[in-house]
Amino acid sequence: MATERLSPEEREERDAHREALRILQARGLEPMVGGAYALKAHTGIWRDTKDLDLFLRKEHVGDGLRALAEAGYRTEMTDPTWIAKAFAGPYFIDLIFSSGNGIANVDEHWSRRASKAPVLGREASIVPAEEMIWQKAFIQERERFDGADIHHLLRCKGAQLDWEHLLSRFGDRHWELLLVHLITFRFAFPAEKEQVPERVMRELIRRLELREDEPAGGERICRGTLLSRQQYLHETNVEGYRDGRETESPGWTGDQTYPVKYPERGREDAHRRSR
Repeated sequence: MATERLSPEEREERDAHREALRILQARGLEPMVGGAYALKAHTGIWRDTKDLDLFLRKEHVGDGLRALAEAGYRTEMTDPTWIAKAFAGPYFIDLIFSSGNGIANVDEHWSRRASKAPVLGREASIVPAEEMIWQKAFIQERERFDGADIHHLLRCKGAQLDWEHLLSRFGDRHWELLLVHLITFRFAFPAEKEQVPERVMRELIRRLELREDEPAGGERICRGTLLSRQQYLHETNVEGYRDGRETESPGWTGDQTYPVKYPERGREDAHRRSR
């Protein structure tokens, strides 16, 4: 990247990103670089990017916004569930403290497990590969799907991952999602089977087999909203399904951008209409 020929605009953009990183580091907030820079650090794959993703614990975001505002950045708490932003003219920095569904919260394990790598000419903490997989597993929008990034991470670092930690991240509620990504990884890279330990695949498949013996849930819940903020609005807005984020995202108060509006005559009417 040092040999890149940058336009004046690109150079200005990277200067704005570098300065934001420096400010937050100097403030002692331990920002962790994610996104394209983290993907390159873990896999060697570079993808052009127009923003800088910095991951912070939620309790540090307010201090980070104040520090950047004092330095002349325009700041905003974009969504109290997961993201704030700082702007330097047309350039911006994302301050991320969870996943969009409020599940993959940044906690002490992120910084404790973070590695170091040069980013924009500065030594920076890099989001751990396990946490990248955890957060990216839920991004399945129509216009954005992060499954390929997970495949790249598994291909390059699968055998080195802390699989017990990764399994604990998905826990009892979301392990099926991890299994789906591992299966599609096997499909995408059949020669790289050994990157995922056999014991992990067998354990997840065992859980799936046990799940088949269980009855279906009684409440009509749509958990698709954990994967996409838009693609399941028909089920929640028209068919009367309960939004899965209400029961699985701690402190969930609703999606500001894509609000769920239940039918005026209630969920029972919607349930009858859908049968």
